[in-house]
Amino acid sequence: MSDPSRMERNLAALAQLSDEQKIAAFDKVGTVVAGFAGSLEDLEKAVGMLMIGYHFGWKVLLLVHSKRTIKKYEKILDIDIKEFFPAEGPSAKRSMGLDLAKQIGNFWQVVSGDIKVENRRSIEDVDPDKKSD
Repeated sequence: MSDPSRMERNLAALAQLSDEQKIAAFDKVGTVVAGFAGSLEDLEKAVGMLMIGYHFGWKVLLLVHSKRTIKKYEKILDIDIKEFFPAEGPSAKRSMGLDLAKQIGNFWQVVSGDIKVENRRSIEDVDPDKKSD
């Protein structure tokens, strides 16, 4: 990212966690790692979902992952994403899939795949000219 204003806009869209929340997230990962037995690849992906969830929220996670994958990662992390994360985190506005689902007006049909949305797993830069919802 060579454009400083682009980076500033995207940094401003990150979850602003307190030091206590950051420590709790790091400790959560430590607990999960200590108690986990299985595929290291699954563990790594679940931890990635945990970190991304703070920034994007559970709605974006549902657009990115299949129901089966979400359940697998929730089991590894011992969380329910709808209780653990906000519906939309500060970076949710970067999600092309969520933006399109809102335009279509039926989030759950997009999640289920009944309505196909191209680039539903992609993110874009924060648009400085776009109004927030």
